[in-house]
Amino acid sequence: MNRLVLCLILLIATSQVYGQAKTDSVKFFTSFDGVKIHYEIKGFGEPVILVHGFIVDGESWKRTALYNDLLVAGFKVITLDQRGNGLSDKPHTPEAYEKDAEARDIMGLATKLGLKKYSVVGYSRGSIIVSRLLVFDTRIERAVLGGMGSDFTNPAWPRREMFYKALMGESVPELEGMVKYVKDSGLDQRALAYLQKAQPSTSVEELSRINKPVLVLCGDRDEDNGSSETLASFFPNSVYKRTPGDHNNTARSQGFSDLVVSFLKKK
Repeated sequence: MNRLVLCLILLIATSQVYGQAKTDSVKFFTSFDGVKIHYEIKGFGEPVILVHGFIVDGESWKRTALYNDLLVAGFKVITLDQRGNGLSDKPHTPEAYEKDAEARDIMGLATKLGLKKYSVVGYSRGSIIVSRLLVFDTRIERAVLGGMGSDFTNPAWPRREMFYKALMGESVPELEGMVKYVKDSGLDQRALAYLQKAQPSTSVEELSRINKPVLVLCGDRDEDNGSSETLASFFPNSVYKRTPGDHNNTARSQGFSDLVVSFLKKK
């Protein structure tokens, strides 16, 4: 009996610290500007929000080793479809994606769920959004920037501008395959274009003021977005790791998962 009472006390204490509610649900919430955002919650424990990359949605995390490993490790895993993706609304006005709308969506979701503290993991373009969260949200305990280098700190990043032009219908030969995939998959090309147009950059100066623990983690064959080692150097409290893989497969790998889970479990 005493052991049962102790377990209940620990369960209640964890809920009070992290603002836990239901442990397994799929829902929508209305963000700051009326856009509906789809999210899913699985598990119970310290909350971790997973932020997906470009041309995928929250479901993509379920195809990674990390998703199940976080659950097994006792984390509460929160995934969402960022605006313009998946089951979330896909506005066709460029203004709907500006002024850090995606980061504000995630902060709004954390507030709705009553999260007093949380960790966050981004991959590829998701890491760009996580960088904005680190600037704005003091509730973040730890952050992982996966599959990203330093290039996004440039507001005029040529890669971003190329993606926008290609998705708006201009001829960009090296991105023809990407545009074909978007069309063949039935994705919302206009919404994706506006996401690229409004994609935020975070300055080196802003990153240098972030004191939260940050893991910068990249595949050893991933140079798609500039130097990940340089990105790690911008944070005063960062850990830099590389694991086998290229940009497209690293997030799914066991090596990536092991490093992320180990980092998030540290206190």
